[in-house]
Amino acid sequence: MPAITVDDLLVLPRIPRPLPGTSIARPVARVITAHRQFEGAGIAIHRPFPGPMSMVDADPFLLLDHAGPTVNAPEETSGAPWHPHRGFETVTYVLDGEISHHDTNGGGGVIGEGDTQWMTAGSGILHDELPTERMYRAGGPMHIVQLWVNLPASLKMTSARYQSVTRDTLRLLTSDDGGALVRLIAGDIAGFSGPGSTHTPITYAHATLAPGAELAMPWSPLFSAFVYVLTGRGTAGAEGRPVEADQLVVFGPGDHLVLRATDRPSEQFDVLLLGGLPIREPVVHHGPFVMNTRQEVVQALEDFQAGRLGVIPADQLAPRKFS
Repeated sequence: MPAITVDDLLVLPRIPRPLPGTSIARPVARVITAHRQFEGAGIAIHRPFPGPMSMVDADPFLLLDHAGPTVNAPEETSGAPWHPHRGFETVTYVLDGEISHHDTNGGGGVIGEGDTQWMTAGSGILHDELPTERMYRAGGPMHIVQLWVNLPASLKMTSARYQSVTRDTLRLLTSDDGGALVRLIAGDIAGFSGPGSTHTPITYAHATLAPGAELAMPWSPLFSAFVYVLTGRGTAGAEGRPVEADQLVVFGPGDHLVLRATDRPSEQFDVLLLGGLPIREPVVHHGPFVMNTRQEVVQALEDFQAGRLGVIPADQLAPRKFS
């Protein structure tokens, strides 16, 4: 799992351990095992929500898809051809491999190992996410996560935008004992800020815990709190609830999160940490459109069919397996 690594974690800023008696550890409310399905042009993904957990319970998030880790044979890598979105943001984090993005707002580029593509669909956009020609022809390792972040009603029709959050801009942190690497993509942890610019207040990070390491970190009591296990095994919460790959931990109220990796020397514990300020508004969705009312979804469909969400460039109308 390349993402971004550091040879000496002790040179990084440390996340101070919450003080006993002044900070309450968030208990584990629920552990959800993601279900497996296929998306796009045949990408196998694990999805903890929506499904086992609803969009309402995931507030302010809507969807989490985890593809990999896997190694694709030549001409086996697939992606998601041109499709529309309205009413939310898509956040694609590439841990291994590379994909290419194009959209009808002029955004795009190659998203490589450790990079994040942050697209605000807002009022509407068309985009595609396909393997690069090199990735398609040669095959190789692939590990990607896509998160959908909801927008409040006041921002559903905001202008579309595209952000490229490259690996060299991530805020890198370590735990108080130097046993965990935290890559902060967006939001705030212990006064440190990530580079991603968000409409909805959230925190999003990727942490790797060495065998036996523990990560105790402050978390806004106003935010929801989730941990998704990418690889490995460990425990969550002060109570030590066992968790493993493709499981989502839903935390209850409190002031900080506690995670611990197993002692197995050959096993890394990799997790996504995510949470945000709940929007608490009605959610009505139909495929790639997430709005507040049924009529708004109907309007989104009509606008898409009328070409008001964008027009695919003429040179990209033919079916493609790579970018």
